[in-house]
Amino acid sequence: MRAVLCKEWSGPEKLVVEEVPSPAMRPGAVRVAVHAAGINFADLLLVSGQYQEKPPLPFTPGSEAGGVITEVGAGVSGFKPGDRVMVLAGGAYAEEVVVEASRIFPISAKMDFPSAAGFPVAYGTSHGGLDWRAHLQPGEWLLVHGAAGGVGLTAVEIGKAMGARVIACAGGPEKLAVAEEHGADHLIDYSHEDVRARVKEITDGRGADVVYDPVGGDVFDASLRCIAWGGRIIIIGFASGRIPQVPANIALVKNIDVIGFYWGSYQKHKPDVVRQSFAQLFRWFDDGKLKPHVSHQMDLKDVSVAMNLLGKRKSTGKVVLTTGR
Repeated sequence: MRAVLCKEWSGPEKLVVEEVPSPAMRPGAVRVAVHAAGINFADLLLVSGQYQEKPPLPFTPGSEAGGVITEVGAGVSGFKPGDRVMVLAGGAYAEEVVVEASRIFPISAKMDFPSAAGFPVAYGTSHGGLDWRAHLQPGEWLLVHGAAGGVGLTAVEIGKAMGARVIACAGGPEKLAVAEEHGADHLIDYSHEDVRARVKEITDGRGADVVYDPVGGDVFDASLRCIAWGGRIIIIGFASGRIPQVPANIALVKNIDVIGFYWGSYQKHKPDVVRQSFAQLFRWFDDGKLKPHVSHQMDLKDVSVAMNLLGKRKSTGKVVLTTGR
């Protein structure tokens, strides 16, 4: 089978696609023929050696996919060959994966494989961050940074599904148009607008009750200046490249919560909570409240180009790799 291999810590341009043996089957697992695999910002960090975890070289990156079960291991019930599924699995940039049955989720006929490939990490992160950590309430003001990106756009949709009033913040009219199409109530172009002033204007001086921040850097600093009293900032990541520092006096005076959120750790520590989250997300999807946006689909062989689209912010929503199945 074809698979993407990372043989050295570097940028996406050093990745190669080679023929490798199919992974061995094992009890409690299923084999999935991958139709599409999602690309995440964490994958760029992983192949460059900047992620918090470093797998031994060589390895196949990727953590999410959509495909069809082709084989079921001993002890597995509830799945059969031919089932269409969403997969949470390491090594997803390949034509096949073997993964524990607990990390497989059936998908409805309404969901195509590219949508399934880009669904679990982005939607799972946004739902967990807004629900479990921020406890977002109906009617609250939600400020979403990077609102046209992989996780940001899902936060816009989930915020609306939870009843919030959503302010989308992104760079440029094209990206803001995408956020608006997915439900944003108000738009801020941080390439030329003052985020603090605009948030205060939109909220009649109140500020944002919840800030969803996968960007960090300057926009995090601006968030501290426009968050409401008693507000919550959810730290998702640092796509800007700068990890901000939190002035403790601002947290004290405004009684705000600055909350870190790493969704991946919930798969290990609270898998039942993750499964319940996906059940809710699938209901919203079937009801038409969630509409996954895939801006680019590219073959495995074009992995370097595809990852650079994400890294250079040339994409909106998700970028996925396809296997030609």
